[in-house]
Amino acid sequence: MLSTMQDDQLSLAYLLQYGARLHANAEVATWTGSGTRKSTFAQVGKRSAQLAHALRSLGVTGDQRVGTFMWNNTEHLECYMAIPAMGAVLHTLNIRLFPEQLVYVANHAEDHVVIVDGSLIPLFAKQLPEMKTVKHVVVANGDPASLEAPSGVTVHSYEELLSSQPETFDWPEIDERSA
Repeated sequence: MLSTMQDDQLSLAYLLQYGARLHANAEVATWTGSGTRKSTFAQVGKRSAQLAHALRSLGVTGDQRVGTFMWNNTEHLECYMAIPAMGAVLHTLNIRLFPEQLVYVANHAEDHVVIVDGSLIPLFAKQLPEMKTVKHVVVANGDPASLEAPSGVTVHSYEELLSSQPETFDWPEIDERSA
């Protein structure tokens, strides 16, 4: 007897495409501290594709780790969708860890890129010189010039990195059981 479970992989790429198409006008809201910033799920889908292209341009291929040091906001949702859907590993760095724990976790995971919320730069900047595998830091919702990076680490603006990228991405087929 065959199972009644679905025959298709339930991957994030599939969920992202489905949601962007069928729930295109559903709102995604981020509280900014002074008000609500809204976008649609269609916009999240396009920006996730742009993020995937941007990460590829930074050398993220295969199952490399991309760390996030962010609040629960729209940009973090874009990371949650794009990174696993492109075949990389989303590695959320807990903003409440002690500094030595944060460094250990990032080094152990061998994060190649870390996407940081601008408001968290003061917490992140002190530990960055000890993160030995990080080659790129992408600053969302803040000024990348406010982060002084050690030699060998390039700092990028999230918005500038995404702005020149295509709004569609040829999402690879990835086994849902992969990291």
